[in-house]
Amino acid sequence: MSGLVLPVIPSSASPSGRRELRRNPLPLASFPLVRERDAVYGLCTLGANGRISDRALLAVLGWVPGTRLGIWESGGLLVVSVDPGGVFGITAAGHLMLPSSARRWVRLRKGDRVLLVANPSVARLIVHPPVVLDAMVAPVHEVAFGGEVS
Repeated sequence: MSGLVLPVIPSSASPSGRRELRRNPLPLASFPLVRERDAVYGLCTLGANGRISDRALLAVLGWVPGTRLGIWESGGLLVVSVDPGGVFGITAAGHLMLPSSARRWVRLRKGDRVLLVANPSVARLIVHPPVVLDAMVAPVHEVAFGGEVS
């Protein structure tokens, strides 16, 4: 045979000649119907000198250039909060600069993607480093994918 391709005809599985496909329904995740928190989320790439440039998220907190801040570590997270006596602040360009000491506390490097969680009711920003995100996501993926961790 030269260049002839024969058609593939599937066998029929039903009297009508059509093959019936039955699938089990997909499992649905259960989520609360109403949000119980005022958290606002953002993702950001940590810039040079620890710059966080998500101005929209900082605006939700009411932080403007010159706002004085305190920064500390808690459970592997960086917590940033208004502190009138704080030595850190929002820059004139509207950015938050995480000092090198704070970045070292949680092993952050330039270019790391971080999850930012703003809590406007308490004027607090929580920075989640990649290692914390890995620890948070792994158990959820294990359940979702039946024991396989992604």
